Amino acid sequence: MSDLGSFDLVIFDWAGTMVDFGCRAPIAALVEAFARHGVALDEPTAREDMGKAKVDHVRALLARPAVAGAWTSANGAAPGEAAVTAVMDDLEPLMRDAAAQAAELIPGAADTVAALRAAGLKVASSTGYTRAMMQPVLASAASQGYAPDHLVCSGETPEGRPSPLMIYKACAELGVWPLTRVVKVDDAEAGIAEGRAAGAFTVGVSASGNGLGLSLAEFTALDPDERARRLAAVAASLTAAGADLVIETVADLVPALRALA
Repeated sequence: MSDLGSFDLVIFDWAGTMVDFGCRAPIAALVEAFARHGVALDEPTAREDMGKAKVDHVRALLARPAVAGAWTSANGAAPGEAAVTAVMDDLEPLMRDAAAQAAELIPGAADTVAALRAAGLKVASSTGYTRAMMQPVLASAASQGYAPDHLVCSGETPEGRPSPLMIYKACAELGVWPLTRVVKVDDAEAGIAEGRAAGAFTVGVSASGNGLGLSLAEFTALDPDERARRLAAVAASLTAAGADLVIETVADLVPALRALA
């Protein structure tokens, strides 16, 4: 048993939670992948289904009427599974390159992991990226001091988020139960829904993630009142998605969990 409240395991998302402040890499890759097929994808639309497995994210985008209409106009047929495959063929290398360039740890991430381990907790991770997309991210994160005990990637469970199966896989392979002793930390609504579906204590991240979508420099440059307004809106969305607690970044996690003890 850990000495940090009632928890034994923390499962972190990656982009927007532990690396890539603002969750920028997936947006750049998605916009480029769709552009190669004649579809102009705007950033708010690209962010709508963030957190899902990338193939599910692409399916969700192609199911949106505006995107489906643009695809049909550009390609001469309504999008189906062949369209999903075509986009994914472009997205895989684009995503790998973008993720590698945006693999800087969010400030406080490595210290948070060290504090969790010092308190006796295990540290796992899950992602909507495929394992191929994650390889350069893993290497970069390790060089910065973050190497989780376990990783589940997109495609390694029968379903991705918002199903709880990635959490179940991590818990089974790390020998952690019951699920009430698990914390899931995520910046996207799909990841929050995943944590809730698993029965884990679920923590949303408001400042560094998909909801705000700003780089660290852009976030820091915000007028304090505007920053507070935007953070409150993101926190409200994460809470509505089922978050038990919302913090600004992972740097705030350990104090927040200790306050629950």
